[in-house]
Amino acid sequence: MSFPVAEEAIQNTTEEVEDIVDPWNVASTSDKGVDYDKLIRRFGSSKISPELIARIESIIKKPVHYFIRRGIFFSHRDLELILNAYEQKKPFFLYTGRGPSSEAMHLGHLIPFIMTKWLQDVFDVPLVIQMTDDEKFLWKDITIEDANRYAYENAKDIIACGFDPTKTFIFSDFDFMAQCPNFYRNICRIQKSVTFNQVKGIFGFTESDCIGKIAFPAIQAAPSVSSSFPFIFGEKLKQEFACLIPCAIDQDPYFRMTRDVAPRLNFPKPALMHSTFFPALQGAKSKMAASDTNSAIFLTDTPKQVKDKVNKHAFSGGKETIEEHRAKGGDCDVDVSYQYLRYFMEDDERLEQIRQDYSSGKLLTGELKKILIEVLQGLVAKHQERRKEITLDVVRQFMTPRQLNFRY
Repeated sequence: MSFPVAEEAIQNTTEEVEDIVDPWNVASTSDKGVDYDKLIRRFGSSKISPELIARIESIIKKPVHYFIRRGIFFSHRDLELILNAYEQKKPFFLYTGRGPSSEAMHLGHLIPFIMTKWLQDVFDVPLVIQMTDDEKFLWKDITIEDANRYAYENAKDIIACGFDPTKTFIFSDFDFMAQCPNFYRNICRIQKSVTFNQVKGIFGFTESDCIGKIAFPAIQAAPSVSSSFPFIFGEKLKQEFACLIPCAIDQDPYFRMTRDVAPRLNFPKPALMHSTFFPALQGAKSKMAASDTNSAIFLTDTPKQVKDKVNKHAFSGGKETIEEHRAKGGDCDVDVSYQYLRYFMEDDERLEQIRQDYSSGKLLTGELKKILIEVLQGLVAKHQERRKEITLDVVRQFMTPRQLNFRY
């Protein structure tokens, strides 16, 4: 995949790129998964450094989320500018999204929303969540009606993460396009500023791709512009608000494009925080996928399904025999059960003890899987309980265009 020559273009190097990372495909040849240091160099982003973490903690007066501490959110673009705005009491907002391709979301889909909720809580800022049902209709073999229905079902799972209804607006592209002319106007402004050659270079489109795919990137770009939401920020904005986008790094191409055209349109460049990929049960060579039920733990899974999937499919970093494992220990870098605990076990001390015990051979693979099963069963069960409270009326409240509360 190549990128256009522009301010944020990626420079050619002689370094061989083995990993495939784009908005629709993630694959690695390594059992440890994507080489994120190499990906940072390839995409031209910046690592979230210990110094930046220390600055965040000094501003918010509390420890950062363990996703940041553990390097799960590992890369950024212009996060310093967002921190500057917060210190200067200037407004900014959050934007993230979900492509609804099925009724049920899986654990990997929760990662950006867990991070986004934490950011909303600590910075006390408004949030917009885009449901790209139009994208899924264009890329998947599903009807418009099904894609739109999935958007509403997925919204229930997102709301169950605990977002503040006074500060959160969720919208379906299919529904919102007709409700807000400003949104479509900004889409057109962005579309007019990007050539076919540029979008082909960024996303790898070919002559056989439908024109809907070629036009779509501007739709994902437009929510990063505050004037797309006049009912939230006011009809007569004196200036655009800054935007911070927490997302998996495979979505970065959309916003490299956005950041390139923003200055020409007098829009601020959106800032980003990038997460790593949540690995498939079969290992980190690919990310968890809704299209493969055996690769994923779904938020609708029963306790028995969680247990069976982990026991049967979770890739092990252990040795072939108990004797060899006791002698040499397991490899936490490739063991999926340990990697999942990094995402969902908040207790740093317990996680570190598990790492030491597994690496030394004291803890066996079956014992590690048992720990993970208990953690995931509890997490999924709690989510299902919260989701039961989310009715269609609640979803409609979140999806009603309205002014949101924000500090400044």
